[in-house]
Amino acid sequence: MKKALKWIGIGVSIPIVLFGLFVLFMVVADFKPSEVTDLSVFPGERAEELTLGDTFAITTFNIGYCGLDKGRDFFMDGGLMSRSESHEKTLENCVSILDFIKVTSPDILFIQEIDVKASRSWKLNQLERFRNALPEYNNVFALNYKVSWVPVPMKNPMGSVHSGLCTFSKYPLEHSRRLQLPGKEDFPRQLFVLDRCLLETIIPMKGGKQLILVNLHLSAYDKGGKVRKHQIKYVKDYIAEKYDENTYLILGGDWNHLLSKKQLEEKRPDEVWPAWLVLLPDDFTPETFHWAVDESIWTCRDNDAPYVKGENFVTVIDGFLLSPNIEVVSVNGHNLGFENSDHNPVSAVLGFK
Repeated sequence: MKKALKWIGIGVSIPIVLFGLFVLFMVVADFKPSEVTDLSVFPGERAEELTLGDTFAITTFNIGYCGLDKGRDFFMDGGLMSRSESHEKTLENCVSILDFIKVTSPDILFIQEIDVKASRSWKLNQLERFRNALPEYNNVFALNYKVSWVPVPMKNPMGSVHSGLCTFSKYPLEHSRRLQLPGKEDFPRQLFVLDRCLLETIIPMKGGKQLILVNLHLSAYDKGGKVRKHQIKYVKDYIAEKYDENTYLILGGDWNHLLSKKQLEEKRPDEVWPAWLVLLPDDFTPETFHWAVDESIWTCRDNDAPYVKGENFVTVIDGFLLSPNIEVVSVNGHNLGFENSDHNPVSAVLGFK
């Protein structure tokens, strides 16, 4: 009897010890970014000067690590999957996304969820692919997800992740910084989630003025919204600090907040929205700032199941927030049917007032 209890004790202890060692390893290996990190600009073949008389095209696209195409779901949304279907499918999605970008050829491009090396995307270096396919663009990359091993979902874990944001520009990029967003998940969950940031990039202009680009991807899954509250306050304070008469300011990307007033107004009392979709605070948008959002094209779909038109929940969470000295010539979402990503891109043509 004593021997049996001994072996039972050993059998119970081994998994506990192994789990403890795993958590210890994750603590030691945890990505701990500084609040502010200067970034190196990767030079492109073009460096056109941007002047006050110009209009320019800008696009934002969360590419879903080239793995969240219409045939996939995602475990954090209630699905079962975390990885792309295969290396071949990841490459197919990447090529299709790049084909779209080459055809539309924006002057400035914000990309979110671009993997450098990750199990979820079969270690396809998407950043390298983008740089090789878009040689004319100056670009800068900011890491926002670096984890040695994400152990969920249990049957087919996400695995290692090295991913981030990238801003591409046909104009010269004078300076770029990674600005760490505040707010942490509870331990040990924080060890396995993104370290969200703003990717700030400056384009110099004549007369000492500057265009500041902010590429962002805010949190979606924090329980109770406590992390998002910290992030939104940080962004609001950042705007107040940065905007003045010599500055043009564009903040764009995946806000993970509802940007469509129309969808909110048309919401039925019995309609259930995903828990990750929340509203921006009423006092968030500075009084003189304005949005460039296309409410006629859904920019994101819920990943609780593979995409079937008319069945998945869809919404608008991608777009641009602009300082008052920037005017919107046009804005349009691109209905790509969520073929290669769980997001549709949004483009705008902008000018200076």
